[in-house]
Amino acid sequence: MEVFLQQLINGLTLGSIYGLIAIGYTMVFGIIGMVNFAHGDIFMLSAFIALIFFMLIASWFGAGLIVVALIVVLALAMFFTSLWNWAIERVAYRPLRGSFRLAPLISAIGMSIFLSNFVQVVQGPRNKSTAPMLNDSITLINSATYSVQISYKQIVIIVTTAVLLAAFWYIVQKTPLGRAQRACEQDRKMAALLGIDVDRTISITFVMGAALAAVAGVMYLVLYGVVSFNDGFIPGVKAFTAAVLGGIGSLPGAVIGGLLIGLIEVMWSAYFTIDYKDVAAFCILAIVLVFMPSGILGRPEVEKV
Repeated sequence: MEVFLQQLINGLTLGSIYGLIAIGYTMVFGIIGMVNFAHGDIFMLSAFIALIFFMLIASWFGAGLIVVALIVVLALAMFFTSLWNWAIERVAYRPLRGSFRLAPLISAIGMSIFLSNFVQVVQGPRNKSTAPMLNDSITLINSATYSVQISYKQIVIIVTTAVLLAAFWYIVQKTPLGRAQRACEQDRKMAALLGIDVDRTISITFVMGAALAAVAGVMYLVLYGVVSFNDGFIPGVKAFTAAVLGGIGSLPGAVIGGLLIGLIEVMWSAYFTIDYKDVAAFCILAIVLVFMPSGILGRPEVEKV
């Protein structure tokens, strides 16, 4: 039982990171119907940005102000990552928006390759590490054979995901920006006729998705303490899987899908073999989509006539 509880905490932590990335996928797909396959590399880029600023702050002020440094780095990573994604949308996606459906997809894959190779050239192919952060933990159960613990960084990751999900759900459901996003999701041409700036709404959506990916990148760096130029592909694919599993287009569904993928990975690694943890996650996705093609919280697509 203790092992299960510990793995449950670990799975929720990992799933929270997947969920943050998955929200970016589901927001972009919900509005323009495009899968931004460069989103995983945006997440990787944000982790490198966070690493650079962590190292600068540590060299200037020392490693004592870890909480203040974490807040500053989080804000800087969100700003610069959002700026990157805004530029990508303007350069690589907007000119192809009226083209055939495969053109933006090809452009997204090309941008993913560009970002990965750009970081490899600038930062080098080796793993980059930072000093351990927030390693202190709270013991929940202390038995003779096994103790269940939750670290402060796991608490930060889970709480951050919950707060951001609530904040972005409120923005989408209760604000003028959210109404514009939902209008563009239903019919972009009609939204434009009603006075909504569609291009601006799409750009803001890309910025919001990048900001969440930046938070995920900082949390990933805090959790593992190491990042590599190829760390964008696998988490990106798993986050996209989480978005599809939860119901692409649904913000709570994206987080639920991320939590499920994280739990499946961790539980499979603990009770079976780590070699097939990715296979197990994709098998569960296939099974769910057989019985619920729209995902757990997704809505069936209505054909417009």
